Formats: sequence, C-alpha cells, structure tokens
Amino acid sequence: MLEMWIILIVYLLIMVGVGWYYKKKNDSVSEFVLGGRTLGPWFTAFAYGTSYFSAVIFVGYAGKFGWNYGIASTWIGIGNAVIGSLLAWLVLGKRSRIMSKALEAKTMPEFFEKRYNSKTLKIVSAMIIFVFLIPYTASVYNGLSRLFEKGFGIPYKYCIIGMALFTAVYVIMGGYKATALTDFIQGIFMLVGITAVVLSVLNLNGGLTSSIDMLHNIPSADGSTGEYSSLLGPDPINLAGVVILTSLGTWGLPQMVGKFYAVKDDKSIKIGTIVSTVFAVIVAGGCYFLGGFGRLFVSNIDGSPEGGFDAIIPQIMERLPELLFGIVIVLVLSASMSTLSSLVLTSSSVLTIDLIKPMSKKLSEKKELLIMRIFIAVFLLISVILAIITLENPQTVISTLMSISWGALSGAFLAPYMYGLFWKGVTKASVIACFISGVGITIAHMFYYTFGNRSGELFGLDLASPINAGAFTMLFGLAVVPIVSLLTGRGKKEKEHAAQVFTCFSSSDT
Repeated sequence: MLEMWIILIVYLLIMVGVGWYYKKKNDSVSEFVLGGRTLGPWFTAFAYGTSYFSAVIFVGYAGKFGWNYGIASTWIGIGNAVIGSLLAWLVLGKRSRIMSKALEAKTMPEFFEKRYNSKTLKIVSAMIIFVFLIPYTASVYNGLSRLFEKGFGIPYKYCIIGMALFTAVYVIMGGYKATALTDFIQGIFMLVGITAVVLSVLNLNGGLTSSIDMLHNIPSADGSTGEYSSLLGPDPINLAGVVILTSLGTWGLPQMVGKFYAVKDDKSIKIGTIVSTVFAVIVAGGCYFLGGFGRLFVSNIDGSPEGGFDAIIPQIMERLPELLFGIVIVLVLSASMSTLSSLVLTSSSVLTIDLIKPMSKKLSEKKELLIMRIFIAVFLLISVILAIITLENPQTVISTLMSISWGALSGAFLAPYMYGLFWKGVTKASVIACFISGVGITIAHMFYYTFGNRSGELFGLDLASPINAGAFTMLFGLAVVPIVSLLTGRGKKEKEHAAQVFTCFSSSDT
C-alpha cells in the first residue's frame, strides 16, 4: 500500500507543478484556450488520445462490452483507431486548422457562428455543450472512483471530490498548454501501463492461448460455447452500434475537434495523424481486448456480472501485484484527468467566449480569463454533484452516461461541422434541424427507454440501448443536413458569406 501511495502522490505533485509552471504564461484568452495555436504534432496527438480515452473506456466500456461480446470487443478499439483517430485526422484535421484560424474561432460555437453567420447557432450550440458535457464528466468520475475504492479503500464520493480538486488546480493555473504537457506525460503512462496490464492479466491464466481456450469453454445464453472467443462474438449487430458511437462520435465532440484548432501547421497534422492512430491502437485496442476476458475473473449471476458491469475491471485489477495495481491507478488517473481537463476547459471557454462575452462589450481579456477560471470551478462542482447522485443508480452506469452525452453532442454537431468544412451549400436551416434532431432524439430516448425502464428489439437491434440511440443520431444527422440544405436553399447573402469563408483554403500557407 505504501508503494501505491508514493506513486500516486508523486504523480499528483507533477501535475500540480506543471500547472504552476504555466501559471504566468497565459496572458491572453487564445493562450489559455488554444495555447496560442503553436502546439506541435506530438503534444497535439497525445492530447487528442488522452482526451479520447479515460476511465470511461478502461473501466466502463471495456468491462461491459468485454462481458457482452468477449474478445470480439477488440473491434471497438480497432474502430476507435481507424475511424475515431486516423480518419478523423485525415478528414477534419487540416481543414479544421485552416478554417478555424481564418475565422478566428477559438471554440466550436464560435466556428458555427462565423461559418454560418449566425449568433443564434453560437448561443444554442454553447448551451448544448454545457448541458451535455456534464453527464460525460460524471461518467469519468464514476469510472475512476471505482478503481480507487478497490485500490485504496477510499469511499467513492471522496475520490470524486479529490479528483475534481486536483483537476481544477492545474487547469485553472495552466490552461491549455499545461493540459497539453500533462497529457503528454499521462499518455506515456497509458502506453506503458496498458501493455503491462494486458500481459500480466493473460499470464494469470497461463498466457494468451490458455486464456482463449478457457474463454471458448464458457457457454453463452443459449448454452453453446465458443462465441466469446469468436471473431465477431455473440451479437455483431449491437457490437456495430458501439463501434459507431465510440469511433464516429469523436468527429462531433467539441473537446476533440478543438485539438485541431491548436495545431501550428500542416506538417504537424501529418505527424499527429500517425502518432494518434498508433496511440489509439495500443490504448483502445488493449483496453477492449483486456475486457474481453472479464468472464474468466467475475462470476456470472443470471447473465450479469457479480457486482455489476462497472465492477468487472476493478475486480480483475485486484488479482495483479500491488506495484502493478498502483501503476494501473496512475494509468487510469492519467487518462481520466486528461479527459476531465479537456472537458472543463472546453465547457468554461464556451460559456465565457460564446455566452458571457457577447453580453458585455467592455469585457477585458483579464476579466475574461477570470470568468473562465470561475466557470471551470462551477462546471466541476455541478458534475461532482451529478456523479455522486448517480453513482449507485443502476440505470446510470458509466456506459449510459457517456452514451447520452456523445449521442446528443455528436448527433447535433457532427454533420453540420463536417459538411461545413467541405461544402458551401450547407444552410443555417439544416444546422438548426440537426441540432434539434440530435438533442431531441437523445432526450426522447432517455425518458422513454432509460428512465421509463422499457425494452424493445428490431431485427436483433436493441432499441433500448443508449449506445444504439447515440449511433443513430449521428447517422441521422448525416442525412438531415444535406436533405434540408437542398430543400431550403441559400439566399444571396448566405452564398456570398460561404464563398468568402472558403477563400481561406486557396490563400492558406499549406
């Protein structure tokens, strides 16, 4: 236990030290929010990866979907690497950097305002971001608190409060550059840690071959064997929904897309694409592959794991040597704090830049930074309260909270953002329609199925799953925007504005 405490304390002191180092280097809003748009490829790629993968993935998703699909859950990690990282950088990276710089957009709501010449879009998108980032933040707290309880015997709620305080300290002091440097440090921990953990867990059952053989002998719901060790698992249809949500979802999340705004040049985009993809293969692939062996360590009680889905990974970790368990704690803490810092910085900057600043024309940069720091604390406080309230509610397991958040955010933003980078013909009406459909479908599904405790199935697809609902909102939005754009058309002013915006690509210093 002493070794675990030493590892934890040293790690936390490093994080606070980084925040203190950058405290006096943030003299402008652009520096605080985007690091002055001067970050290189490695920092940006690691910031992208560590913001992508947190305790939500390692504890919540890896545990639940590893239990449901066996080693076929590894496809989720592969999808995260190929779609969520590689294609996201290839499709969105360069054009996001160029257009956001030309429009002087520091946040996604600012991008919507200046791309579509609409203050309404900025206000509405800012409100959506603030509301729906909260459940995602709560899911991050819940995932980490469960491992801390197992490793240190600290009650969940104290873990949540302590984590929020440390995150607040280094983000409020250091801003984006501090989070980028800590993300790089945290990323190193994650790469080394997940590799060591996977190898150690497999060795507990005699290695890879022996572990797969044992998994092969576990019967599925119909009594047959071999499904949990098969290539596609027992339920490939619903597995596809998880791949879509967790992979395509990054294309519409403001805290992920914002990483492209901070890159300094196109060369950094090319290098960052490779680095972030390799990072995702190791971290996401490793997490889901590990989760696929959960049934070897947790008892099956009437089809469900003993202690619930969120207890699977913590129970596996209990079998590891104490020193390695301490490294796992730091691994998950690294992933979670990097994600949290990205979430709170995104939310506070959106509230300040897109909602508060427009109401006060005399707001100086100094006051703007002060308000942003205050909102970081407020956002963390609200999410802590929600995390504690929902911690023991069986309807709000980690995967549910994340699915609601990603479904609403990416369902609303993915299509208008992506199309807006490539197509002049996107109309304001289509963007509003996508906002309404993304948020509306998510809320309707949440109240009817999740809170209504209803079930439903169509052609083997679980209609009650918030995962599938989130995946549907994204795909639906990709159809809504072009259809509504073609039906509504653009006026003369809209055409002129779009033409002016797209001159950035012909005049950019690529």
